[in-house]
Amino acid sequence: MRGRFIAMVGPSGVGKDSVMEAMVARDPRIFLARRVITRPADAGGEIFEGVTPEEFEARQAAGQFALSWSAHGLHYAIPVSVKAALANGQDVLANLSRTALIRAQGHFGPFEVINLTADHDILADRLARRGRETAEQIHDRLDRIAAPLPQGMTIHEIDNSGALAQTVQIALDRLYPVRA
Repeated sequence: MRGRFIAMVGPSGVGKDSVMEAMVARDPRIFLARRVITRPADAGGEIFEGVTPEEFEARQAAGQFALSWSAHGLHYAIPVSVKAALANGQDVLANLSRTALIRAQGHFGPFEVINLTADHDILADRLARRGRETAEQIHDRLDRIAAPLPQGMTIHEIDNSGALAQTVQIALDRLYPVRA
């Protein structure tokens, strides 16, 4: 049986990385894809592999990425190694950009999306506490949240305004419903 590719999307500050890491810790059926990103490895935030733009291009040309895209002036990729996990029946969870969803659905099947949301004020507070952006940049980020998701995909809308454990349980219940 082939595993599912599960794309996690949501605005900056919604807690995607925390939710994904907690899901993987709770359920061995899930493999967390570690993204390759053209930013310094010590930039903080999620666990990722930081590379230079030149290294990214070389690795892409060598066929080392199953999926790649650009956003916010950076290049992102999912390593080709996720295909082995999928072939072995393991579900792969990856942090994706909304702009990469249609291409990802074409590359991976079965394919599902978790659209993580949170209350506007909670997002603003989380972004401010990170201390990486000005108040104006945070305002601009929050204005971009309303972009719709593509049609024709299995999308699980999950609110992460509350406790992390609650969000993780809801996500796992949606992905692995108990069947009578």
